[in-house]
This record gives sequence, C-alpha cells and structure tokens, in this order.
Amino acid sequence: MKNHKGKGKETGQSSQPFSQTLCMICMDGKVTSEMFTNNSCTHSFCADCISQYVATKLQENISSVRCPDPKCRGLLEPQCCRDIIPQEVFDRWENALCESLVLGSQKFYCPYKDCSAMLVDDGGEIVTASECPNCRRLFCAQCRVSWHAGIECREFQNLNKDEREREDIMVTELAKKKNWRRCPHCKFYVDKVEGCLHIACRCGFHFCYGCGSNWTEVHQC
Repeated sequence: MKNHKGKGKETGQSSQPFSQTLCMICMDGKVTSEMFTNNSCTHSFCADCISQYVATKLQENISSVRCPDPKCRGLLEPQCCRDIIPQEVFDRWENALCESLVLGSQKFYCPYKDCSAMLVDDGGEIVTASECPNCRRLFCAQCRVSWHAGIECREFQNLNKDEREREDIMVTELAKKKNWRRCPHCKFYVDKVEGCLHIACRCGFHFCYGCGSNWTEVHQC
C-alpha cells in the first residue's frame, strides 16, 4: 500500500485595502467616509477641505458659496454641509444668506461697534430716535449713528465727519445755548461780548455775527 503525500493547502482570510478617492483640494487620498459629495453637482471633496473652504468664503463676506471646482456652477447649501461644518460657521452662513435676501437700501447695522446687529428699514413712517432690539441702545435711524440728543438730523448731517463725536455735539449744544457764532471759514466759535455784528475772525475771515454769512461793505442782516 502506497502512501500518497499530498501537497498541503493553506487557508486564510485575505483583506483588500480600502478604496480611496483623491480630494482635488488637498490632493490626498481619502476613504469614502471622509468624502463630501455636493447635492447640486457630482463633485466630491474631503469633508475637512469643504469645512475650511466654506469658513473662508464667509470670512470674505461671500454667502453664495459655489462648488470648489472652478468649472462648476453648482452651489453648496448649508443644510447639506451641516454635519461637516462647525455650528458657529453654520449659523453665520444661515444669517448671511438671510441678509442677502434683504435689499441693500433697506438694511443697515446698529452703529455701536460692539453690537453691529443687522436692522431693516421697512420704508414706512420716518423714524429718528430708535432702540436697537439687540443691544437696547438708542440710535438715529435717519443718520444711522448713535443718538445725537439735542441736535436735529439736518444739523448733524451738515457737520464734518470729525465733528460728530459725542464731545463735539456737546460743544455744539453749548454754543447754541450761549448764542455763539461759528466762523464759516475756520469753524472756530466766536462769542461777541459787545460791538457791532461785523466780526473779524482770528483766521482773517470777516463774517456777520447775526446771520453767519460773509461780511461785505453793503451787508444787511
């Protein structure tokens, strides 16, 4: 009886490497679970790159974020990206899209720098003193600045931009109470104690203390 020596056969479980897709932004191979596919087109990029891409666009004040592919006109949508972007970025994106729906002539922002909430002018009645619904401070809805108490809007708007601070307005109010007149040329306030209405300012300009206009030989006030 012959013994037949057969060849042994090894058995085992073989594993195939996970398939990877190239992200065209970072140029790294990513597994399927790390990829993001846009709903409005067929382009795919890794989730990390899309998250950073959206945040960068928002920092550039771009709310309509296009697909990163330069030849694609598809748009990214906040809801589609919600799971891969931080909540703060998502909220900022939603707010930016809402703001973009409001006409530029209708929207303005709270003048207080530590607030800057978006406000909407509904085009109804003319309103001056208003309260910001976010920070609860008064501002002028016509001049769109912090409230200039004691000075009319037209007078405020005629002031130079470097004369609109609170301290400047306080000086303007004091000048009105004291009946001081301002030189039309150098803008320096003059207080007439006695004498005629003809004022020769220290800058050399001559004007009428009564009406504030230029002084001439035939001037009548």
